[in-house]
Amino acid sequence: MKTSQPRIGLLPFYLKLYDDLLPDRRRGFDVFLKKIAAGFETRDITVQMAPVCRVAEEFAAAIKRFEQNGVDAVVTLHLAYSPSLESLEVFRKTTLPIIMLDTTMDEGFGPDVKADRIMFNHGVHGVMDFASMLRRTKRSFEIVAGAADDPRTLDRAAGLVRAALAAHELRGTRALRVGPAFAGMGDFAVEESVLRERFEITVQEVGIETLDAAVLAVGEPEIAAELAADNQRFACDLALDDHRRSVRVGLGLRRLLDEGGYGAMSVNFQAFDGSNRPAATMPFLEISKAMARGIGYGGEGDVLTAALVGALTRAFGAATFTEIFCADWTGGTLFLSHMGEISPAVLSGTPRLFAKPFFVPGVAPPAVLTGPVKPGPAVFVNLAPGPDDTFGLIIAPVEVLEEDDRLDPKMRDAVRAWIRPRLPIAEFLETYSRAGGTHHSALVLGDQTDAVEAFGRFSGLDIVELG
Repeated sequence: MKTSQPRIGLLPFYLKLYDDLLPDRRRGFDVFLKKIAAGFETRDITVQMAPVCRVAEEFAAAIKRFEQNGVDAVVTLHLAYSPSLESLEVFRKTTLPIIMLDTTMDEGFGPDVKADRIMFNHGVHGVMDFASMLRRTKRSFEIVAGAADDPRTLDRAAGLVRAALAAHELRGTRALRVGPAFAGMGDFAVEESVLRERFEITVQEVGIETLDAAVLAVGEPEIAAELAADNQRFACDLALDDHRRSVRVGLGLRRLLDEGGYGAMSVNFQAFDGSNRPAATMPFLEISKAMARGIGYGGEGDVLTAALVGALTRAFGAATFTEIFCADWTGGTLFLSHMGEISPAVLSGTPRLFAKPFFVPGVAPPAVLTGPVKPGPAVFVNLAPGPDDTFGLIIAPVEVLEEDDRLDPKMRDAVRAWIRPRLPIAEFLETYSRAGGTHHSALVLGDQTDAVEAFGRFSGLDIVELG
């Protein structure tokens, strides 16, 4: 599973008056600062530490360095009270996301505390000053408050950092579309000029002939190496000819993705016409592998959802393109599926690889990965176009159910998962459609609801949370 490693600028706030009166006191924060930085690093976040900042010039120098080094967010840490007007102006001007870490050195501060500990634990009201002024000046920010020794505090902060990364990854996505968008599917259809203006998403559409040419450029050593790798990572249950055909077409698609530097793609199955050509089958296998590498996907020409899936995957890890296919009114669950695309990063155990008959006449059977999705908490996410070129982010915390022995044997050939939302499914579906949710979505594994919601805020999206 390929994810990008977020980079933060950790910026400690302090008061110059304390240095003037008690110049040795600040050294008492050194161990605390190292502990906070190490906490982020153990959560796979690269930390660039700024010097302790007290006055406007120091804050400006720190932010300039963060901007030059391309950090994904600034994490602020108030070591003591720090007057907000020393830092406000440079934070208002920077476009870097702001995450305030509202914590202190000591976890307990009860009646038995030593009086000298006040000097090491009173940054809380500095946070209030700074946050109040950010809000008054309409500068957005995120905040996490909690004890530094409670792992949930830095877990939540790390989630917000990944949310900032996801927003960064969404903006500027280069998307490849093979074949035109499915005629008549309107919910995800957005003018390319709107995608470019709103998210800086650019789309390159190519015909099946371009994929043909890329397939012809694939060499036998590449095919042999990929076949061997597949046999190592998947339970292969298909004839060599079927496997080889899908690998060859898939490597052609991979070549297009790599050469174009694309972070998202969509492949319209209607582009595959069954004629005797190099692109002889729908590349479901490579689409699934690409999602596990961090490249987003959306079906039927949907580059909007593809860009969403790519951003979430690169920031949060295991995620996949999906659709709500059926409602289990009796069991109170929703069935997720699609033709043959699912990221193996979300599957439990060893994915099964087999050849599946294709419903377009004359198209050779494509290789498809399947298996049960890992059970546990997850987030169902939809990027919904709205009126007047607005966009909303629909977020639903769900539980992925463990697959049980009742599974119909023929379901083993289907991309599948059952989820249980927190709302009753009738209410869920009604609210989802009132919010304009499309039929193409993303599923992110893990308890990431708060972080995905922050991603929506960082991206300037209207947020609807279902349950």
